[in-house]
Amino acid sequence: MADEDDFASLFEQSVAGKGPSGSRRLKAGETVDGSVIAIGEDTVFVDVGTKAEARIDRASLTDERGNLKVQLGQRIRATVIHPGGREAPVLSVALGRGTIDAAMLESAMEAGTPVEGEITKAVKAGLEVSVGGVRAFCPASQVEIGPSGELEGWVGQRHFFRVLEVKEGGRSVIVSRRALLQAERAERAGAALARLEVGAELDGIIASIQPYGVFVDLGGLEGLVHVSELGHGRVASPSDVVAVGEQVRVKVLAIDAGGNTKGGPRVSLSMKALLQPAASDTTAAPADVVVSGTVARIEGGGVFVDTPQGGGFVPNGELGLPPGSDPRRVYEIGQVIDVVVLRRDGSGKLRLSVKGVAEAEARRNYRDFRSGERLGNRSLGSLGDLLRDRLPDVPDRASEPTTPVGDTRKPSKRTDVGPERRRR
Repeated sequence: MADEDDFASLFEQSVAGKGPSGSRRLKAGETVDGSVIAIGEDTVFVDVGTKAEARIDRASLTDERGNLKVQLGQRIRATVIHPGGREAPVLSVALGRGTIDAAMLESAMEAGTPVEGEITKAVKAGLEVSVGGVRAFCPASQVEIGPSGELEGWVGQRHFFRVLEVKEGGRSVIVSRRALLQAERAERAGAALARLEVGAELDGIIASIQPYGVFVDLGGLEGLVHVSELGHGRVASPSDVVAVGEQVRVKVLAIDAGGNTKGGPRVSLSMKALLQPAASDTTAAPADVVVSGTVARIEGGGVFVDTPQGGGFVPNGELGLPPGSDPRRVYEIGQVIDVVVLRRDGSGKLRLSVKGVAEAEARRNYRDFRSGERLGNRSLGSLGDLLRDRLPDVPDRASEPTTPVGDTRKPSKRTDVGPERRRR
């Protein structure tokens, strides 16, 4: 009884703003993470950083036997059904872990509640997803914001999705992971824009590469690094400098509100501004340097490798795989591979090659062979020495007896004169 009184007192203080306070404001449809702080007969209370703890219907957190699936202190993810105000916010736990039906999916679609599903099969146009026992379909274009790569690589993974369509009593369900990612990205973009200013130095991820430059994800907001701002020297192709998925540091050059085609701000960035000028933006590595490295990350466009000389990137074209192959199906994180160092760019990043290892070793073996031929136990010597070795029957003029000085005797006549000479 005392525990219930303590809980009631805590909740009343929280609602009144006298307890643990927070300044976060929620929005309907927003996905939040929180910690379970109290469990009542009908309600589970979750701390999500707001002034009043959010409420979740206890029944939605029990299994088919009525057993509660959460405990005090556990972190859970839920969707905001009512953002609150003077009242406590109301949340709905993400669906998909237990058995659900078509009615629950329709409610999730209307409320924008994410559902959790396991990807069970890759088909021609997308992925089959099991959501609480209901088979749903995620089109290939709705798997990822960018390219999704080989769909087979997604099988067996669990992700959250947004329900787009429920038809035929749940026999036809369409879900989208991309829609959920875009909503989360838009929320992060607002926070990123608030801290964006000219001259700021930020960390970002290469989102896409174009002939004229690269787009960098700054945490929900993208900016463009023009090809002229990638390095101090001339850059023939942006893909020679960076790769999709690579983390880079950039400086904000300009912000044009509402300047891009999507209605957002146009952000101009520079990598060159944070690099030390060099005589050449790219430097060739010593010829045929082969090193062992460890696979650190695998992307659709290539493999990132950690080597004793530093981190580097092996693009698909240097992996030696058949055209269209996905490196994620060939390489594994932590795998040790041999690579050739092609060059080091102005930012210190290595460009590596796997297919060049065999060629480099062949050239090195040939050089070793030629070096051994020249520097074995003797030198090649003069042309005369070489001819004497090849033609041992040729007399050595240097070893023939010479006429002593002052000897006036005529040399004896030769008897080995050929037939033509005797006829004369």
